[in-house]
Amino acid sequence: MIIRKATYDDIPLLMDIFEAAKAIMRRSGNMHQWGSDYPSEEVVGRDIQSGVSYVVCDEQGAILATMAFIPGPDPTYSVIYDGEWPDDSPYYVIHRIAVAEPGGGLARMMLDWAFERTDTLRIDTHRDNCIMHHILQKYGFKRCGVILLANGDARDAYYMTKTLKDADN
Repeated sequence: MIIRKATYDDIPLLMDIFEAAKAIMRRSGNMHQWGSDYPSEEVVGRDIQSGVSYVVCDEQGAILATMAFIPGPDPTYSVIYDGEWPDDSPYYVIHRIAVAEPGGGLARMMLDWAFERTDTLRIDTHRDNCIMHHILQKYGFKRCGVILLANGDARDAYYMTKTLKDADN
């Protein structure tokens, strides 16, 4: 498996992966995250243009998963409710993480890859996204509180450092 930057040619496959991820979310009871128009091709195109969209490919080059790996600060993380960030050290954010098929360890692979490039990660997810909550907690992320997206939707916010990760292993 390799992780590489996404290209504009990847957009149709990325949209398929997002649709598969939405179906996985709906089957697990997460009925509200990522409505019918999110993430849009426009959002994905901006991620690619900004150089923050990545894909996981198998040995044959087939795309299996995707994420946006974005250097902070992220404006939606500037205010946190019902908790606090442990520190204000520089961080990266993972947004729009999605796999076509669950259970293959791809989310862990993407998180491992991210920690090869930064010491601190922040990530958020919808309260109903039990799959992502499980992945983050199992990996060792700590829930810090609630952040609000630009549209006002609440998300549970998580934080982890390489030091915490290494201490858990």
